[in-house]
Amino acid sequence: MTAVLTDAACATAPIARVSGCDLQVPLVGGGTCVYANFDYAASAPALEQVTDRVQELLPFYASVHRGAGYASRVSTEAYENSRVAVERFVNTAADQVVVFTRNTTDSLNLLASCVPGDVVVLDIEHHANFLPWKNSRVVEAADTVAETIRRIVAELCSRPAALLAITGASNVTGEVLPIAELAEIAHRCGARILVDGAQLAPHRRVDLAATGVDYLAFSGHKLYAPFGAGVLVGRRDWLDAAEPYLAGGGAVREVTVDETCWAPAPARHEAGSPNVLGVAALAAACDALAALDFEKVVEHERALSTRLAEGLGEIDGVQLLRLWSDAPDSVGIVTFTIDGFEPGQIAAYLSAEHGIGVRDGRFCAHPLLNRIGHAGGAVRASLGLGTTSDDVERLVAAVRQLVAGEADWNYGKTDGLWNPVPETRGFSSGADGAAECI
Repeated sequence: MTAVLTDAACATAPIARVSGCDLQVPLVGGGTCVYANFDYAASAPALEQVTDRVQELLPFYASVHRGAGYASRVSTEAYENSRVAVERFVNTAADQVVVFTRNTTDSLNLLASCVPGDVVVLDIEHHANFLPWKNSRVVEAADTVAETIRRIVAELCSRPAALLAITGASNVTGEVLPIAELAEIAHRCGARILVDGAQLAPHRRVDLAATGVDYLAFSGHKLYAPFGAGVLVGRRDWLDAAEPYLAGGGAVREVTVDETCWAPAPARHEAGSPNVLGVAALAAACDALAALDFEKVVEHERALSTRLAEGLGEIDGVQLLRLWSDAPDSVGIVTFTIDGFEPGQIAAYLSAEHGIGVRDGRFCAHPLLNRIGHAGGAVRASLGLGTTSDDVERLVAAVRQLVAGEADWNYGKTDGLWNPVPETRGFSSGADGAAECI
């Protein structure tokens, strides 16, 4: 049975306006079409409010802190006010501070240098929340969330651990873990909890004070904010006790030839000239998302992802990837394989013949793909605020056409990557924003 979309999901207008929403891309057979972006989970397009904020601040761009010039004072105010925007967005607890980083990976590596003990982590994590931990104890996720939680409890109770590091939402399947419950479990077992919120924060409200989460990491580039800024929000004591993540200017109170007095967090871990525009963009995204009615956002996302999953599931040979049979929630990610086609081949076809952008591969989560039997990778379609029902129907129709043997072009591998043969599109962006042939 074909799913019927709700009125909210049937609207062709997106929930919010994002950059590139009218982007025309070339097709391998000639002509152009509007780009259908299903790669939000990798890097989300910028919100209109974000690009407006960057344009507003750009004339005042200057070095922050300790500058008396007017532009420097404006930039400093913008930088420090951005912490307040992040604090509001995630509702920090009284003892938590906001440290600006490059991205989620950077945030997790920073925290890894501060943890005074063992870290318990699941085997289904993104590499960013799997590789940095120096004393990790890996728990194998089960086929259900309930059993996975029981295994976490058993590991935490087996011997002391300092931290439970857990994903908020899987970057492969979109499935969400109950972070408030896991926070309570970690605390009961004498540990703290870190949530990798890279995929959760753009899709669901995250309330640190209400959930009891001790540390949260997320990235601007997945939160509709470009320019490479990330955030680590967390309890001050570990951050103040650890050696600075980077040693340099801005992280100190006083330096002599023989001794250095380091500043407390957040300055302690923000040495060097900071990414002012990236931080301001991230803060603008936080404010813009906070202003949205998230009930409508979730309704829109669920309707579209449900239709996409059901539409793809009706096509012979398509297999949808899931981790758990009892996940309480899932953000807008639908990951699949097609019998007889490599993931890269599918992605190349969707782009070349239909102007649809998806992600293929193993999504920096090799252990997860290995354990669910897809070591060769899969195709991930991820949705966001700019996704429409027309986009979803285009993707379903394109996959149906591929499976029916109706692709119009040939495809082959070059240096291990799938490409149309011949490739007729150019990939340099011209001044007018259109792709130019090279």
